[in-house]
Amino acid sequence: MEHKELKEKALQNKETKEEYNALEPEFDLLRKILLARRQSGLTQTDIAKRMNVKASSIARLESSLLSGKHSPSIVTLKRYAKALNCKLKIELVSEKRA
Repeated sequence: MEHKELKEKALQNKETKEEYNALEPEFDLLRKILLARRQSGLTQTDIAKRMNVKASSIARLESSLLSGKHSPSIVTLKRYAKALNCKLKIELVSEKRA
């Protein structure tokens, strides 16, 4: 069974789908972080040097967003963004239901 098929099957379970959807902000942030780093041409080591931390810290930060086990602080995300010559933008979006 391929990943796509496995995901579709797993998301048929209501509880699994709710948990998956709850992680969407983390997945979205991770996609944006990785895209920005890729577009900048910088490696995790490059970012670490700019932030004055070890490369393993950057790997841990990026993987933490994927695992959902630890959320990096806003200060850390700001420093990461600055290392990419970006700025962090956080916004609230209404969840009004029709």
